[in-house]
Amino acid sequence: MSPLFWLNKSIGTYNIKGIYIEPTYWQAAAIIFLLFLLVLTFARLRHLYVHWSVGKPAMSMLFWGFLLAVVLEGFLLLSGKTFLTVIFGWKNAPKPISTALDIGREKLTKVLGANDQTATEESVMTDFQSLPPNEADAVKNFICKPQ
Repeated sequence: MSPLFWLNKSIGTYNIKGIYIEPTYWQAAAIIFLLFLLVLTFARLRHLYVHWSVGKPAMSMLFWGFLLAVVLEGFLLLSGKTFLTVIFGWKNAPKPISTALDIGREKLTKVLGANDQTATEESVMTDFQSLPPNEADAVKNFICKPQ
């Protein structure tokens, strides 16, 4: 038996969305080593170019990042999705999670005053007729003239 036999031995066969992957031990070790090098490279780049450390300025960036995440999650929630359901690829989330998402969506739409009603032809016409003449001309130009 070859001394390098275990390097070419398969870890197992995995079916990922119809694609069969059969990694070997040396491939897994190479991936782990390359990920380690990637982390070291990012750490070195951070040290050379950003000089970022976890201090008072970092706390403000964490605050702005959290605020941006909340705003983006709000937009996703209004569209009927969330970051979790998009990442996990859930078409139908588990019942407790979907219930919590529905409650959050209802509260957010109530706070923002958004509604899910589609505009009818009559409502569009009444809204258009109630516009001042200069805005009505701008709407006509936007819709009727090619860009």
